[in-house]
Amino acid sequence: MGASFDKPAKNAQFKASEKFAFALWSDAGRELALAWGAAKTGNQLFADRVTVVLDPQGARILHYNVGFNIAAHPQQVLSDCKALLGQ
Repeated sequence: MGASFDKPAKNAQFKASEKFAFALWSDAGRELALAWGAAKTGNQLFADRVTVVLDPQGARILHYNVGFNIAAHPQQVLSDCKALLGQ
């Protein structure tokens, strides 16, 4: 799932143009971003890039502040998940 501060129509257009296979939510009020650490204030112009991994009950088990240097990030998340799950 991804979230953006853009309005739903703009997010839908962007999702379609990028052919994302995941949901892209509109968080114009910044509530989701504030709750999950992707914004520090309610008037922040752009969301910080974060990844949050939840367990089946919805508890946060991993949290990353990704920034804009994301090249190695997916591999780090996969490696951490494997280590956490003992695989």
